[in-house]
Amino acid sequence: MHHLVDGNGRPLVTLVGPGQAGDAPMFPHLMHHLPIRRVGRGRARTRPDRVRGDKAYSSRAIRGHLRARGITAVIPEPAGQAGHRTRRGSRGGRPPAFDPIDYRARNVVERRFNLLKQ
Repeated sequence: MHHLVDGNGRPLVTLVGPGQAGDAPMFPHLMHHLPIRRVGRGRARTRPDRVRGDKAYSSRAIRGHLRARGITAVIPEPAGQAGHRTRRGSRGGRPPAFDPIDYRARNVVERRFNLLKQ
């Protein structure tokens, strides 16, 4: 089961996929079905201001997808990716931007899953 929730834990998109599907392959499908209601009248937005995710969402494909759509990614970099980038030296590029203060709000998703499990 894969979820996108808003900042208050309300579900925006819920997709049930095959059990062997990981988080990264399902992410574009989740984003494709995302409606964000506007205050007042108007068509729903399809692009959030930012996306918070855990280290499973730190793939190059997901970061590229978000960057192409102009969405801020608040996703920590796994130690393996950081080590690989460091070993490459100057060719490894700079680390992706990460805001640890904003990342604290990611627990909303975990709390939503706990409510579903209850």
